[in-house]
Amino acid sequence: MAQTSADDLKTTPLFERHNAAGGRMVPFGGYSLPVQYPSGIMAEHKWTREQAGLFDVSHMGPSFLSLNNPSGDAEADHAAIAAIIEPLVCGDIAGLKPGQVRYTLLLNETGGAIDDLMVARSATTAGTLYIVVNAGTKDGDFARIAAAAGNRATLTRADDGALLALQGPAAVAAVEAFLPGVSALGFMQYAPFAWQGVTLMVARSGYTGEDGVEILCPADKAPLLWDTLLADERVKPVGLGARDSLRLEAGLPLYGHDLNETVSPIEAGLGFAISKRRREAADFPGAKRILAEREGALSRIRVGLIVQGAPAREGAEILDQAGTAIGVVTSGGFAPSLGKAIALGFVPPSHAEIGSTLQVSVRGRAQSAEVVQTPFVPHRYFRKPKAS
Repeated sequence: MAQTSADDLKTTPLFERHNAAGGRMVPFGGYSLPVQYPSGIMAEHKWTREQAGLFDVSHMGPSFLSLNNPSGDAEADHAAIAAIIEPLVCGDIAGLKPGQVRYTLLLNETGGAIDDLMVARSATTAGTLYIVVNAGTKDGDFARIAAAAGNRATLTRADDGALLALQGPAAVAAVEAFLPGVSALGFMQYAPFAWQGVTLMVARSGYTGEDGVEILCPADKAPLLWDTLLADERVKPVGLGARDSLRLEAGLPLYGHDLNETVSPIEAGLGFAISKRRREAADFPGAKRILAEREGALSRIRVGLIVQGAPAREGAEILDQAGTAIGVVTSGGFAPSLGKAIALGFVPPSHAEIGSTLQVSVRGRAQSAEVVQTPFVPHRYFRKPKAS
C-alpha cells in the first residue's frame, strides 16, 4: 500500500498555530496533526486531568441534517427528522429534548458498528440535527445519511471549519470567561453562542472522561478562538498522544481499533447506547443478533486489563493462564494517572469476570494481566442536580 506523503495530507485551520507552538506534526486520518508539543505527552496528559487541555479535533466530521420543508410545528418536525436517521442507528433520536446530545452507533445489517457518533437536537431550529462522526469514516457516513435523507432533508457538512475540544476540570470556567452562559449547559447538551460576529456551536461533551466542551467554529475565526483560549493560564495545547492516553484511561473505545464493522455494541460494552424504546421495537439494524447477545448469546466481549510490565499494544495476544491464545488487545498503553500499563481487548465471556487473571504476549513474552472494571480512571462529567 502506498504511504501518504506530507503533500497529500489535509491541514486544519489551526495548522500554523500548531507549528508556531512547536507541535510535532504526524499523519492522522488523512490530516497533519500534532501528536505532542514540547512539554511532552505525559505532561500534557496530567495537565488535562488537573487544569484544561486544548485539542484540535477539526479532522472530525461535524454536520447538520435539516428538513427541506419544515412544517413549523417543532415536535412534528423533530419527529420527521428523527425518522430519517433512526433506521441507521440504535439510539432514541425521536426522544431527544431541544439541545440534547446523544451518543449512538451507525450499524450495518448484521449489527456491526460502521461508526460511533454524536447526534443532537437543535435547541433553536426545528427539524435540524447536529451530527458529529469520526474522521476516518466520515465520507462513507455522510453518504449513507444523505442517501437515507433523499429529498426529505439536506445534509450540510461543516468539516471545513474548526472543531476544538477543551477538556479538564477548569475547561468550562475558561470558556465561560468569554462565552457567558456556557456553564449552564449540562453534560451532553449543546447550544449556539454569538462571538466575534459568528456563531459557535458549543457542546458540553468530550472523549477524555473529564468535564469539558467541544466548539465548532468557522475557519476564519479559529486562530482567534485558539489564541483566546490559550490566553487563559489554565489552558495548554495538547496533542494526539495525550488524547489517546486520556480516552484509554476513561475506558472509551476508539473506532478502527476497539470498534469496527464486525463488532456489535454489546460486544464492545456499549449496550447503554441501545435505547429502551429501540430495544422493545427491535427496529434497528442487526437487532436480532444484538438482542440475542444482550441475553448472553455472544462469543466475545470487551474487557479492561491492568498489565504487569511493559505495555501491551494493539494486536497483542491475550492468553489464558495455560498460555492458550483466547483474545486480542485492541488498545493499550501506559496510564500516566495510574503509573501502570492498561489495555482494552476482547476475550470470551468465560474469561471476562472482574478479577480474572490472564496473560498478554508482549514481544513473545507472557506478562500477567488482570481483568478490571472500566473506566480505569473515574469519569468526571458534569451532571446538573435534579430538580426536587
